[in-house]
Amino acid sequence: MGELMGTLILILLGNGVVANVVLKGTKGNGSGWMVIATAWGFAVTMGIFVSQKFGSQEAHLNPAVTLAFAIYKNDWSNVLPFIAAQMIGAILGSTLVWLTHLSHWKVTESPVDKLACFSTAPAIRNTTSNMIAEIIGTMVLIIGVMAIYAETGSGLSPVLVGFLVWSIGLSLGGPTGYAINPARDLGPRIAHAILPIAGKGGGDWGYAWIPVVAPFIGAALAALFVLGFGV
Repeated sequence: MGELMGTLILILLGNGVVANVVLKGTKGNGSGWMVIATAWGFAVTMGIFVSQKFGSQEAHLNPAVTLAFAIYKNDWSNVLPFIAAQMIGAILGSTLVWLTHLSHWKVTESPVDKLACFSTAPAIRNTTSNMIAEIIGTMVLIIGVMAIYAETGSGLSPVLVGFLVWSIGLSLGGPTGYAINPARDLGPRIAHAILPIAGKGGGDWGYAWIPVVAPFIGAALAALFVLGFGV
């Protein structure tokens, strides 16, 4: 339940800011990348606090993080239940984004803009470079998270992880929209396919595997890298 609720809040606030910036007629329309990256950082912090309140002290909110810690600790017991809960939370969070902006889907003409409120897309579509960008972004996330929790314990850590994601968004997020989280991309993409969104187009499923596979690769590489240094 902690992973589900934390991921729900993460997606509601994270994809909520994208909808606020992209959809026509909102108060935040056109406010730009700085607003999006900043709110995503805050969304991560709030998601972690909520996840811990509802019972998950680990507060992964991300299947890539779950995989990385399973490799790092050699403990696979939480992998399937955590990932299932994260996926459900992501779908529910996206549904709430749709409901919150219910009047704005019809007045927004672009199906691409509507999909952007749910899932990521590359700025320049190139499989190799898109994979590399997501792998590097996820490696920075995993190594940063492990360093934060090793040095600070739990009290300040959610805020610092939010700063980390904020930094990743501003520095590394431009090429692909920095999914760095398979549930963050796939769950909302499934919600987009299911929900009766006015004027929606396709879900860009030809690209959808990249923000799922690349973060898992990045997470595994990061965990092995940290293990290799014995820290």
